[in-house]
Amino acid sequence: MEIFGLTAREISEKVRKKEISPKEVVSAFLERVEEIEPKVRAFISITPELAMETAKQIEEHLMKGEDIGLLAGVPIAIKDNICTKGIRTTCASRILENFVPPYDATVVKLLKEAGAIIVGKTNMDEFAMGSSTENSAFFPTHNPYDLDRVPGGSSGGSAAAVSAREAPLALGSDTGGSIRQPASFCGIVGFKPTYGRVSRYGLVAFASSLDQIGPLTANVGDCILLFSIIAQYDPLDSTSAPLPTPPLEEMLVPEAKGLKIGLVQELFGEGIEEEVKEKVLEAVKYLEEKGAIVEWVSLPHLSYALPCYYIIAPSEASSNLARYDGVKYGLRVEADGIIPMYMETRDKGFGPEVKRRIMLGTYALSAGYYDAYYLKALKVRTLIKRDFDKAFEKFDILISPTSPIPPFKIGEKIDDPLKMYMADICTIPINLAALPAISLPAGLDSQGLPVGLQMIGKPFEEVVLLKTAFAYEEANPLLPLKPPI
Repeated sequence: MEIFGLTAREISEKVRKKEISPKEVVSAFLERVEEIEPKVRAFISITPELAMETAKQIEEHLMKGEDIGLLAGVPIAIKDNICTKGIRTTCASRILENFVPPYDATVVKLLKEAGAIIVGKTNMDEFAMGSSTENSAFFPTHNPYDLDRVPGGSSGGSAAAVSAREAPLALGSDTGGSIRQPASFCGIVGFKPTYGRVSRYGLVAFASSLDQIGPLTANVGDCILLFSIIAQYDPLDSTSAPLPTPPLEEMLVPEAKGLKIGLVQELFGEGIEEEVKEKVLEAVKYLEEKGAIVEWVSLPHLSYALPCYYIIAPSEASSNLARYDGVKYGLRVEADGIIPMYMETRDKGFGPEVKRRIMLGTYALSAGYYDAYYLKALKVRTLIKRDFDKAFEKFDILISPTSPIPPFKIGEKIDDPLKMYMADICTIPINLAALPAISLPAGLDSQGLPVGLQMIGKPFEEVVLLKTAFAYEEANPLLPLKPPI
């Protein structure tokens, strides 16, 4: 098998046994990127020199018999809203087009300590606002299953890179489904841990009460491995949960026997394509074969999740993005006076979707509307959280489709924001409730496009969730999926 076809765990094992060298691994993946990238366009920045230098250093440590880390020699792609020291971090926005952070995000620091090799920064919707990666200020990314279709968003570049085997591992961020939805569209695994489980220090903020970093991988085993590296308490992040990292060996045990699984009625109803429902329900049978007990469950307030999210997230975004004013960092457009400079900088620096959400959020927070919109949305968020709490009194895991539709064509929804927002109806409630959730391939539809199954777990019970996901993957003979590219 070609090196780029190996899993991250296989690469790590072969590097440790000196069957392949870190430099051989990096060379193989860089060649793959060179071949595939003109078609897929997953990366904003590619770092071949840095990757080869890191590989060389790991090789030297290996030859000296020193500890080289769990991910030694394994290439990884990083979403371009996660700070990387000395590597451009643009958030796919003109306003940060030339921004080079002076520090690493905590997750990047942990990856480097584990021996992972960064091969590039991936494309995304500008400031993570979008569901298709078409809102990138630079170019759209293409789905490896059909180059005329979107890879999902906002972590579309990371998902496409892993799906097309340009990297075995990638990091994304998830505010309303931005890891899980592109994972579904690209036929891979995408995991959003519980809010607070993975440090957000060094993640460029979109909506601070919703954002979470997580893995995108080709299989569940690699997802578990990557999660075990980045799930560390971080005093630099005030929202980081002071909990021990779940043991890797404990998570790598497939187990579903006796689990009570609830199928969320509201997420199989109106707006979900029939073929998506069928594929997900077919996939659930693999869990029943493993001994899981499956029943239907109702979460009545989920119908309010979309409007609730599109008040809370833009409100937090309008506050977080106020810092991009042309003064401290990023783009500065000179004008006659300070106020015209602010206005010109933000007008030229932000794209249409970012401007739309800043205006929505500013309106919702303005005097006279705060109570009617933002405060009410926070109350609805509490009701949604209570629905999940009640469901988890009976069930261990909840299941739904990840996306209501398969990947759509590039340009199909870009002019209709409401249709685009609807692509996240299954994933948004999980962020509002601060729960862990994972998207797994459920198979291909009649057009050969991937469909995703979403598993939702109890807060901080990632071990149960990942063991169940691992059991499902082992039972499903169709997995892992491979795109025609």
